[in-house]
Amino acid sequence: MAVTIGIESPLEKEIENLIGELNATLHALTPPEHCYHLTVQQLAGLNTTFFVARDNGVAVACGALVRHHAGVGEIKRMYTRPEYQGRGIGGRVVGEIEKLARSESLRELVLETGDRHPAAWRVYERAGFGRCGPVLDYRASSWSVFYAKPLLADAA
Repeated sequence: MAVTIGIESPLEKEIENLIGELNATLHALTPPEHCYHLTVQQLAGLNTTFFVARDNGVAVACGALVRHHAGVGEIKRMYTRPEYQGRGIGGRVVGEIEKLARSESLRELVLETGDRHPAAWRVYERAGFGRCGPVLDYRASSWSVFYAKPLLADAA
């Protein structure tokens, strides 16, 4: 397995298909009104960087960094195709997002994930994220689990 991770446009057809798989997976576990998706067009915005993991050229995982006010970065649209899960690829994508966030001196990374995504929880917890209350403008919900990780010493 020769997995590489790089920054790409989410507007490519192959990536749109990968995001479509992610949406279908999330909708199978969470009611649509509790899914907080960004469209591929939103992912292509100036405040967002989109990462793709490829195995021998085939897109197998993705994730994005969305920059918010006050030095807060948000991890969005994390997904690893089922046949590639358990190989550490999601953790590597999170690592690349964190590396970029640190290089931009963001003070904190936050995220919202679903209450039925224990594999995602493990990825975030292994990367040093801790559970917290609602972040950004999300509301508390039994469908959501929130995580945060300080990146700068004075943000702890």
